[in-house]
Amino acid sequence: MWETRSVELSVQLPREIADQAEELQADDPEFMSRVILYGLTRRSIYRHLRQKESSLAEVDLQVGPPSL
Repeated sequence: MWETRSVELSVQLPREIADQAEELQADDPEFMSRVILYGLTRRSIYRHLRQKESSLAEVDLQVGPPSL
């Protein structure tokens, strides 16, 4: 698969959600890791697609509108 390493994250959450996150972390730390990995993966894919979309838009502008 790939090499992994641990990181420590600190986030500000509403109290109720923070309490639930702490409880979940204590009960099933592996699940919490997967949830965070899922979220970060989605964010990375979104950024990649946005950058690709941006670069395609720039190419379209440079080429100009299609001739009829």
